[in-house]
Amino acid sequence: LTAMCGGVDGARWRERAQLHLTLRFLGEIDGAMARDIDDVLSQITMPPFDLVLRRTGFFNERQLARVLWAGVEDDSALRKLYGKIQHGLGVIGIEAEHRRYHPHVTLARLNGISALEAEGYAARYSEYASPPFTVDRFCLYSSHLARDGAIHTLEADYVLD
Repeated sequence: LTAMCGGVDGARWRERAQLHLTLRFLGEIDGAMARDIDDVLSQITMPPFDLVLRRTGFFNERQLARVLWAGVEDDSALRKLYGKIQHGLGVIGIEAEHRRYHPHVTLARLNGISALEAEGYAARYSEYASPPFTVDRFCLYSSHLARDGAIHTLEADYVLD
């Protein structure tokens, strides 16, 4: 992925250590709720599965591209894990997300470049496919906004078995 991180003026490319696939964003969480979330996530069982990142694209807002991303091929196992997380969080009172889940790895944040320029980037990597990799865990991160973007800190690690 890092080899694709370049060639777009004004893009704020993610550092390798910050590349991740978000299963669920929770927003502000207090200490008691964080413990409940950890309890719920630690009870999720599922076998490891393979994923392939394939193709690139962008999210836009009012004809301006805001995010460049790499997508996920055949995400049925990932969606199953997402569903288990959604269900568990619902049990402890965290409302389900209303928007459709679109699994992706954010490559860059953009200062509103034209959708046409973003389409050019996506076209350059339209044949991109990562080697298959095994997802054998998922993690809980906290994030804190810094001048250069969000900094993610590992809070907990959950092994799939």
